[in-house]
Amino acid sequence: MFDEILEKFEGSPSQQAVIRLLLERGFSVNDEGRVVSGGIEIPNTGIAREIDVDRRVVDSTTDAILEDEELRRIFQNISQVPSLMDLAPVLDLTVLTVEVAEAEEHGIVAEISKLLAERELSIRQIITEDPEFTDEARCYVIIDGEAPGELLNVISDLPFVRSVEIK
Repeated sequence: MFDEILEKFEGSPSQQAVIRLLLERGFSVNDEGRVVSGGIEIPNTGIAREIDVDRRVVDSTTDAILEDEELRRIFQNISQVPSLMDLAPVLDLTVLTVEVAEAEEHGIVAEISKLLAERELSIRQIITEDPEFTDEARCYVIIDGEAPGELLNVISDLPFVRSVEIK
């Protein structure tokens, strides 16, 4: 899906950058062509500054989104999910970052959850990257307290795991 969306802007790397930012941040586009997060409007100048493009690129991208029925449906219904990852150190939480080899494989979250449950570790949040939107999909597991070292070895040995990082 991500590739199909970007193809619609293949002649403009700057517009593709706008699309990537909207998708990564979960920003939507309202009927007036304004970028919003929930009901809060995000100024186009701020978006442009973030990705180092001209504000008019953001304007033309949102116009193109509203003119394309498929893009309109996607970008008017996308939403953001709050993440505990950046708060983890403040809240004494641990973030396990699991990079997976084949994100389409079934049971990845279930297997990791099972391993944590067996060690009586409480999961506060799990965030998985959609393989349609990223080349290197990761699963972020935020847990209470610290993860035992042996758990990292066990997770690393899973056949679908490319790497594990702890923060």
